[in-house]
Amino acid sequence: MTADTAPDDSPKTPDARELKKLRRSAARLHAVQALFQMEHSALSSDQVREEFLAHRFGLELEEGEEMIDGDIDHFRMVIDEAVNWQARVDQMTDRALVAKWPIDRIDPTLRALFRAAGAEFVATKTPPRVVIVEYVEIAKAFYPEGREPRFVNAVLDHMAREARPDAF
Repeated sequence: MTADTAPDDSPKTPDARELKKLRRSAARLHAVQALFQMEHSALSSDQVREEFLAHRFGLELEEGEEMIDGDIDHFRMVIDEAVNWQARVDQMTDRALVAKWPIDRIDPTLRALFRAAGAEFVATKTPPRVVIVEYVEIAKAFYPEGREPRFVNAVLDHMAREARPDAF
């Protein structure tokens, strides 16, 4: 760098591959929030999905700063598959938890997270390690100071090995 040039402090624009990854990550976060909302309201998955698509995607965080839009197709798929596979995913989660803590006794945010991740384990070809990393990051967003992300990692690892043993 010479005296005539200044450091480039402008944020880098993600390339197409990185943007796709960011959009999927945002879709996963929205899916966890939507599954949480479905459990705590009398709304159907269709109603919650439409509310999220109308009011949460493209949300402006601060004046002029928008949150990355989630991948709508991925969001829909996670919600639909979480509903379709809920019994199987809940059973997998129960087996991953200690006997004293069945899924109905854990935090509802974690329950929503396990259902979303479990749906990806049983209904997609996404590598389980990718799913685990993505949902552990979501746990860190909800519980930045807690032990929950490590707990999520352990439970999801157990669930992934059950759902997709060939991937390990």
